[in-house]
Amino acid sequence: MLVCVDIQNAFCSKEMFREINYRQKSCQIRRDWIMPRTGENIYKRKDGRWEGRYIKEKNGGKAKYGSVYARSYKEVKGKLEEAKKELDGKKSYSIPGKKMEDIGRNWLSEISVSLKESSANKYEDILRCYIFPEFGENELSEITNQHLMNFVNNLLVSGGVNKQGLASATVIEIMSVMNRIRIYAMRKSYPVAFSVECISLKREYKNIRVFSLEEEGRLLNYLQKHMELPELGILLCLFTGIRVGELCAIKWDDIDISEKKLSVRKTLQRLRTSKPEGCKTEVKLLEPKSSSSVRDIPLPDALMELLEKFYISGAFLLTGENSRFIEPRTMQNRFKKIIAACGIQDANFHTTRHTFATRCIELGFDVKSLSEILGHANVAITMNRYVHPSMELKRENMNRFSDLFTVK
Repeated sequence: MLVCVDIQNAFCSKEMFREINYRQKSCQIRRDWIMPRTGENIYKRKDGRWEGRYIKEKNGGKAKYGSVYARSYKEVKGKLEEAKKELDGKKSYSIPGKKMEDIGRNWLSEISVSLKESSANKYEDILRCYIFPEFGENELSEITNQHLMNFVNNLLVSGGVNKQGLASATVIEIMSVMNRIRIYAMRKSYPVAFSVECISLKREYKNIRVFSLEEEGRLLNYLQKHMELPELGILLCLFTGIRVGELCAIKWDDIDISEKKLSVRKTLQRLRTSKPEGCKTEVKLLEPKSSSSVRDIPLPDALMELLEKFYISGAFLLTGENSRFIEPRTMQNRFKKIIAACGIQDANFHTTRHTFATRCIELGFDVKSLSEILGHANVAITMNRYVHPSMELKRENMNRFSDLFTVK
């Protein structure tokens, strides 16, 4: 009998122990649910409400607090998070220096480290001539899509120094800068109200001038009869398609007589300077337009024979002197006088490049080789912008159908 009592007492004690343990765990769960975590600044007040506190501002190192109230911990925690988000939003709108001119200059200063000098100059000109006069004193949050559309329309109709209206390609570049400033501002948490997606512009390509075979023949005859170093340079462009800036930068050492090739490594360009006094621009010897513009061009035998006669080691090709060069603007003017003397319709120097590309296609060059000779990043640029089949070539290709069909 005594044994049974002991067993029953032991059984009851075990059941009681389980019940106590269960209740303790339940209490702990409830306590975890209603009690705030350390550092949250949430407390239960004596009146039964919950209070959440947050720092509204700091003045002289002292914090000024704000409070939110609710009947439960969960509710006050939600209110506290909303109050903090609202405060963060107000802080982002109070960042100093958010005018377009301030942000634009900061953006250009940040990216100039990785830009070529010519590109940095181009962006600075776009800011100074177009964007700052229109939006310089505005905050980015004040510039709306409607403002942007009006700006674009004005540029197309009456933009430019002579109010003649800007080409769509120029306006597209201006909008590209606006978009880059917008992205920069958003990254810095400045409020922005506009988006360039509201602007729809198509790049219009003008009819490209290409010398006809008859015009090119006249030009070649003139150059051979009046052969001097500048005329030799124009001849070189007609047979290689190099740019005028690249031609002006070429030295005779860039021509490998034994390998019969031309190495393009530099370009000559006139850029605006930041000097407060003296000339506003200066001519500089720079890296080529892009990495693909650095290239080696094979030279035809007939041209090599002519180049060997004029070869002067260490000198610039166009002057024959070590320190004196001819800048692109001067070469452009000389070229216009020459084609006028030949009785050829007006054209700029870049026509030699387009003419070279067109002749190469007519002769059956493979497009990949031509693209690399021209220094293009991809074949699409060569085909879309530099290849201009003549009517004679189109007719010749169309007549090939005669070999397939007989029309009676």
